[in-house]
Amino acid sequence: MIAMILAAGRGERLRPLTDTTPKSLVEVQGETLVERHLRALSAAGIRQVVINLGWLGDKVLERIGSGERYGVDVVYSNEGDNILETGGGIHRALPMLGHDPFLVVNADIYTDMPLAGIGLADGDLAHLVLVPTPPDKDTGDFALDAGRIRNAGEEMLTFSGVSVYRPEFFAGCNAGRFSVVPLLRAAADDGRVSGSVYAGLWRDVGTPARLAELNA
Repeated sequence: MIAMILAAGRGERLRPLTDTTPKSLVEVQGETLVERHLRALSAAGIRQVVINLGWLGDKVLERIGSGERYGVDVVYSNEGDNILETGGGIHRALPMLGHDPFLVVNADIYTDMPLAGIGLADGDLAHLVLVPTPPDKDTGDFALDAGRIRNAGEEMLTFSGVSVYRPEFFAGCNAGRFSVVPLLRAAADDGRVSGSVYAGLWRDVGTPARLAELNA
């Protein structure tokens, strides 16, 4: 399986830190987020990784290089100044991601989630790993019903930023800037998105307060 790390974003909520440091190179406990993800992917047996670049992308390229020292082979999808959001970024990188299901990890999460064995059943277009909704978040993103992602339910969980997609999930999409969320909601309504829950360590490193908490 090939993996993609979404690392192009501006990191607006982490400013002013991200004025000079791309969010994927933010450090938690002395380790950058993207390097932690690369080591986790390598431990899961994944050897090919695509990283999309945008804001301060040259710094990511300089730090990570070929990926050899992490046990992976890294290639880059450079979006330049035209950052394409989640859906657009994945869509642009599809030629690098092959014909089989691929794993996607958001750069700005901190977790010890095992990344091996996350896959898709026949007929499904996507799989989302959900986590319990943190106390500092008003509501969750999706519900889970017998392993199926629903857009509403009694218990709303939070999308962890770890997912698997078939390339066909993006069939019919046009190149450009768009979020993956509307596509996920439509596919969930069609019953073609599976899900699981991870209850271990997970944090969205989205604000200075959360970063300070993790580095305490």
